[in-house]
Amino acid sequence: MWASGTVQSTSGEESIVSLSNGNVIKVCTSQLLPANPGILEGVNDLIQLSYLNEPSVLHNLKRRYSHDMIYSKAGPVLIAVNPFKDVQIYGKDFVTSYREKATDSPHVFAMADNAYNEMMNDGLNQSIIISGESGAGKTETAKFAMQYLASLGGGYGGKECKILRTHCVLEAFGNAKTSRNDNSSRFGKLIDIHFTASGKISGANIQTFLLEKSRVVQLAAGERSYHIFYQLCAGASPALRERLNLKMANEYNYLVQSDCLVINGVDDGQKFQKLKEAFDIVQICKEEQEQVFAMLAAVLWLGNISFQVIDKENHVEALADEALTSAATLIGCAPHELMQAISTYRIQVGKDRIAKKLTLQQAIGTRDALAKFIYASLFDWLVEQINKSLEAGKKHIGRSISILDIYGFESLKKNSFEQFCINYANERLQQHFNRHLLKLEQEEYDLEGIDWSKVVFEDNQECLDLFEKKPLGILSLLDEESNAPNSTDFTLANKLKQHLNSNSYFKGDRGRAFGVLHFAGEVHYDTNGFLDKNRDPLSSEVVQLLSSCDSQLPQLFAKKMFNQPLQSVTSLDTTMQSVALQFKGQLFKLMHQLESTRPHFICCIKPNSKQLPGTYEEDLVLQQLRCCGIFEVIRISRSGYPTRMTHQAFSERYGFLLSEPIVSQDSLSISVALLKQFNVLPQMYQIGYTKLFLRTGQISALEDRRKQVLRGVIEVQKYFRGHRARRLFHELNKGAKSIQSFVCGENIRRKYAAESNRCSAFASQLLDEQLTAVIYLQSVIRGWLARRHFNNMHNLKQSNRGSVKSRRKIGRKIFEAKDIPHEQQIQVLPSVMAELQRRVLKAETNLGQKEQENATLREQLQKSEARWLDYEAKMKSMEEMWQKQMVSLQTSLTAARKSLAADNGAGQLGRADVLSPRCYDSEDNVSMGSRTTGGNTPVLFSGAMPDVVGGRENGSLNALGNLLNEFEQRKQNFDADAKSLIDIRVPQQASNMNPEDELRTLRLRFETWKKDYKLRLKAAKARLHKRGHPESDKARRKWWGKLGSRA
Repeated sequence: MWASGTVQSTSGEESIVSLSNGNVIKVCTSQLLPANPGILEGVNDLIQLSYLNEPSVLHNLKRRYSHDMIYSKAGPVLIAVNPFKDVQIYGKDFVTSYREKATDSPHVFAMADNAYNEMMNDGLNQSIIISGESGAGKTETAKFAMQYLASLGGGYGGKECKILRTHCVLEAFGNAKTSRNDNSSRFGKLIDIHFTASGKISGANIQTFLLEKSRVVQLAAGERSYHIFYQLCAGASPALRERLNLKMANEYNYLVQSDCLVINGVDDGQKFQKLKEAFDIVQICKEEQEQVFAMLAAVLWLGNISFQVIDKENHVEALADEALTSAATLIGCAPHELMQAISTYRIQVGKDRIAKKLTLQQAIGTRDALAKFIYASLFDWLVEQINKSLEAGKKHIGRSISILDIYGFESLKKNSFEQFCINYANERLQQHFNRHLLKLEQEEYDLEGIDWSKVVFEDNQECLDLFEKKPLGILSLLDEESNAPNSTDFTLANKLKQHLNSNSYFKGDRGRAFGVLHFAGEVHYDTNGFLDKNRDPLSSEVVQLLSSCDSQLPQLFAKKMFNQPLQSVTSLDTTMQSVALQFKGQLFKLMHQLESTRPHFICCIKPNSKQLPGTYEEDLVLQQLRCCGIFEVIRISRSGYPTRMTHQAFSERYGFLLSEPIVSQDSLSISVALLKQFNVLPQMYQIGYTKLFLRTGQISALEDRRKQVLRGVIEVQKYFRGHRARRLFHELNKGAKSIQSFVCGENIRRKYAAESNRCSAFASQLLDEQLTAVIYLQSVIRGWLARRHFNNMHNLKQSNRGSVKSRRKIGRKIFEAKDIPHEQQIQVLPSVMAELQRRVLKAETNLGQKEQENATLREQLQKSEARWLDYEAKMKSMEEMWQKQMVSLQTSLTAARKSLAADNGAGQLGRADVLSPRCYDSEDNVSMGSRTTGGNTPVLFSGAMPDVVGGRENGSLNALGNLLNEFEQRKQNFDADAKSLIDIRVPQQASNMNPEDELRTLRLRFETWKKDYKLRLKAAKARLHKRGHPESDKARRKWWGKLGSRA
């Protein structure tokens, strides 16, 4: 290796050099290479180095790597050195920085941004091709490129989020730990991201290539199977474990054979939870997830199925144990059906098919083939579901950016069929790299006739011919041997050596091995298993078994297989295209698709073989740089012209920047004038026959000026369009207002007509109600006055009648007293006469009082009649006034109707709020305008006390006296209240009181008192009845009846 130092002296062919560590050594002068000045150490782009040699490039990359600057440029190629640690250069702030062109340092974001801008500006599909050996970080680089494109294409929601989360699913099912990489992609994928014309993501599509199926059943020491098996065993919930009869990873034969179950620093259980979240995002429902996990568990249980020999010919059958039962249940078939499918095969004898038992090796091969087929079919089904979620089937009319992440070049201790296919694919990709960056570059310079110093590079076309040439290429010979009867891996190796030993890129080794001189170095392959892996056989019994399963997924897998020609385990009468030829066809299709895009290359470098951060192995890095052709790319980029445009395209794009018109208006003259105007030096560009070639950085000045002018044009257009839009808006607004005014006027006129009709109807109805109310009020007042007059007259007659009766009774008693003998008169004279005289005096007093009361009542009646006449006169005047108002209102309504009919004028209808009272008589009965003949209006109770025989107890007399006094008091109170209501009903005096409410209150008080008074009256009657005498019962009943009727 190289070391930095300073030449002390030179003598002949030797020189004395002082190294940077202080040692002094002698070296051959021819081995000395010039070092770059310190100012150029750690430059972003390797083409800026003054001295371009291998140690200078290695030293520059090492210095940047030590400062966590893992990205560097080599002309158009981005070099990414795997840091083997988290580097904080992928956050949203970095995304924003590169999107807004705030930084120009090398980064995968810058590469993705360049591809996106070229797609939008030129309308061409772009591709980002990521290459590098296993463990160089290709998968992570692809994820970061997709992350940036997702941010440009709409953010991180919807389709963008789905695209990013597909990595979680594809890594779980397609990546595994190998001896060189803990997260090695065991398949290739091409992700096409489609964009709309405005630059938003519209969908995506994923294509996969050559999944390493053999890893499901066979592992090398220290390696793991696919991550999903370990994640399922570690992260499944107890309920899921019970449904799948799932054990721990160390209980499955397919997983324990390599003695490696965990990866340092990786939590498989947590990864499983993230996988389920990703399933949800890409719209794989819970039921489908359950089926996927069931297929994975079935694969693991298939590996635990064992066989027992049943005869001397070494024929076997599967043991009916837990493994067989579990696998059959998960697949959806009966255990004996699975046992028969993996233990027997059928041969055609005439028209019949006869079942034959398999040997142990054949049975194991059939079982493993079933496991590989289920897993590979499941992987393809998942990719289909993801594509459906990403709208892959939808027709996209915009442009796309394709990201290719394919397995890197591999050279292991034992290289088998998988490494053979992987390295063949890398040879084809290297050819694409050389073609676009080296070969096509120089061919275009020659065709355009520009001065050019040709750069010699190593072309790998001869190596590709070794693989693809017919009929003696490796792939053709492999396919021929796969279809030949009785062929073996040993006969394949011999045939290859026989036909290809003369090729300089082929090395024939002893035994079953052979070597190929790849662009990245010589690799030796062991043909053991080549034919079987290339045939990828699957017996018809297994396919029939899957088609008859109850589960949905096995049926889908078998249906796809039925669409292809089947190949039996034992007979080759029906053949199918070999795996190698299928892969060759996929690879040619991939190259054809990439040829239709503008490529952007990212070369991933693995800094050390131990996957340790901060460790830089110069020999390993140098080997990878040579394999990728980085040094040739740098030399071509330094001496070449990376920017090229046709004369027509250049003049059309930048012609409007000319400050002065030119005589000749052809595209070449315009292009030359533009270069002179912007002071582009002659040595910085060349003019070809049809194209203009510029060195790195020369187009930026024109592009910046173009953007500046376009921004000014857009600004002017913005103001002009704004002015035009505002003028148009004002015109439209004016027209809209005119239309609105007409529409509003019509609506208002229609509304006014309807409202006028409604108000007229309402006024008419209101007038009718007022008239009804007036008549009703009059009837109530007249009825009340009539009843009061009647009651007063009735009371007066009763009082006069009572006085007459009292006089007659006293006269009879005096007359009776005169007829009594003188002796009896003498006996009663002292007691009776005094009593009689007292009663006569009292009756005379009462009679005087009654006469006085009658006089008072007559006076009150005369006053009431006078007041009623006055009130009636007022009522008549009010009626006349109301009639006048109604006539006036009717006249106004008639005039309004005529005016509305004449000119649709506006008017306003006045309304008078008139209280329409409801009046009741003393018994709360509504008077309907007719006089009532009677009423229960309280009247003054008057009259003499009936005769009470001597010997009555004082308590009874007191009780009756109290009741009589209470009756008289209550009567007077109710009379006073009723009189006040009469005054209140006069409109001039009813300012603060509601007569109706007062009438209801008075009636309620009267009803309550009357009920209580009757109860107490009955109780007093009962007490008197108990203490009275039979001869006075008749008189008492008569008196009580009168008193009760009054109450």
